[in-house]
Amino acid sequence: MGAYGHKFVNTPNFDRIAEEGILFQNAFTTNPKCAPSRASILSGMHTWQMEEACNHYGIFPSKFKVYPDLLEDAGYHVGYTGKGWAPGDWEAGGFARNPAGPVYNQHKLVPPTEGISDIDYASNFNAFLEERQQNQPFCFWFGCLEPHRKYEEGSGVRAGKNLDEIKLPSYYPDDEIIKSDWLDYALEIDWFDLQLGKILNTLEELGELEHTLIVVTSDNGMPFPRIKGQMYEHDLRLPMALYWKNQVPGGRKIEDLISFIDLAPTFVEAAGLPPHAQFAGRSLMNMIRSDQQGRVEADRNKVYMGKERHDVGTENDVAYPVRCIRTEKYLYVRNFKPDLWPAGNPETGYTNVDSSPTKTLLLKQHAEGQDDYYHLSFGKRAEEELFEIRTDPECITNLAEDPHFDPVKKELWLELKKVLVQTGDPRTQGRGDVFDHYEYVGDQSHSWKAYKEGWFCKQKF
Repeated sequence: MGAYGHKFVNTPNFDRIAEEGILFQNAFTTNPKCAPSRASILSGMHTWQMEEACNHYGIFPSKFKVYPDLLEDAGYHVGYTGKGWAPGDWEAGGFARNPAGPVYNQHKLVPPTEGISDIDYASNFNAFLEERQQNQPFCFWFGCLEPHRKYEEGSGVRAGKNLDEIKLPSYYPDDEIIKSDWLDYALEIDWFDLQLGKILNTLEELGELEHTLIVVTSDNGMPFPRIKGQMYEHDLRLPMALYWKNQVPGGRKIEDLISFIDLAPTFVEAAGLPPHAQFAGRSLMNMIRSDQQGRVEADRNKVYMGKERHDVGTENDVAYPVRCIRTEKYLYVRNFKPDLWPAGNPETGYTNVDSSPTKTLLLKQHAEGQDDYYHLSFGKRAEEELFEIRTDPECITNLAEDPHFDPVKKELWLELKKVLVQTGDPRTQGRGDVFDHYEYVGDQSHSWKAYKEGWFCKQKF
């Protein structure tokens, strides 16, 4: 987002929320893939607490309460447009509707590129508002499908974006194919921001904007190799801005470490409701209602993340289980099964990495014997990884291999393990493989099972 200093995107509406409200410098997802990340937002829980909902393309058990239902029970009008909780099966979990609420996707438009959805998000928000009762409080989930892949290749450059504005991270070669791919991604971020602006304009025209709590964030990092679905800083730390004109002093940047599990408790408290017993997160209300910035609450100095099975395609379609702790200085990563391939097996096309020109280029270079960048994105990893984030935000140098950092590594693992035990993580109870046995409800034509049985359809990238 532009508010963080990025010039290759045009995000005036996010930037407005950040300028007039709060820009969070250290907001973290719990699990870097769409469905489990969104499950944490909705439930206020770590994904390892949520059984099938920890997995991508899994089932969302209705025994876990979600904040839209809690607000609806309190009299709120609720709904969503675009992508709610997905991908997965909420009906099999016992929900009568998507966990994000009733869907409003009936209004369509003609998108500017083939990669952009035809859902008219702003018109659907208007339809949602038309159905609420007079003076009824509302809660709306705008789940923009952009910038999810796929993209129209070259659309960013054709729209006037400049390759020279892109400075690639060091885990990629300095290549125009990747830079152009980034600009295609940026164009869809711009589209998201344009739709956000239309929604803000509607609220302003109705006189509702200053009374409405607005949080804008993502669900995982960029859909590029080594980022989306992986466990490094560039996927776990996400943009987030918050605005509530009549309640929250604006013009602030907050550096406290906050987690997606803190959002549901925040929304529930903002509605005047008591916290639900299942919440693992803590409301942000005291922090955001203060007039402080920088470091505000001293005990918000660490967050915890994890993943289990994302997309099938590892050997025997099992999970690549990981747990992490991020402090103000370090990111510690525990890979429970380092013998597996973290991005999916080579035989099945590294299925935990979205197809893209960037992926194609890196694998082409690998086939030609250029392996440095390949290993950073697709190679196997050590059981323990430790990164000093202030000096190494790209997570290139694994300090866990340096004996000098053994005390730090031990301390962080003990702290992480303590929280995992407290929150009932099956990985600390000797039954972590339960995640491998939960049903995968997505397309299995690119699975290890399909590969072994001869009906495999390799993804194109």
